[in-house]
Amino acid sequence: MDYRPIDTLSGIYPDFMQSNEFDTETALQAAQALQQVLAARTHRKKIWGQEIVVPGQLGEALKLPTIVSQLSGKIAKRRDKGLEQFKELWDTLSDSTRREVLTVIGWYDPEDLDWDDKRSNRRPTISNDD
Repeated sequence: MDYRPIDTLSGIYPDFMQSNEFDTETALQAAQALQQVLAARTHRKKIWGQEIVVPGQLGEALKLPTIVSQLSGKIAKRRDKGLEQFKELWDTLSDSTRREVLTVIGWYDPEDLDWDDKRSNRRPTISNDD
């Protein structure tokens, strides 16, 4: 997994769609990660008086399999259509869901990293107590 920094000008987790590194390949990774995140969410359901745990089905309701199929297609026009659909979907997601997806695909905010983290490129602050 390669880690890419997120531009921090527009907030904690800005709209990564505007990043220079965002393309159909990145959108495909994000769409697959979104499927994974949504499938991991479960809810309880009673069937014939017995309570069972059901995996999340929001990904199917949001037509993520279709978007993933379009993004992984061989025809550029179809990939572009999938990219547009994913951008529209991304705008409707909650901040916590976006954070989970960005974490799964390896995007991070350098400002949120600890000093000991190898991905951190911050310099130590110099105190003027002398």
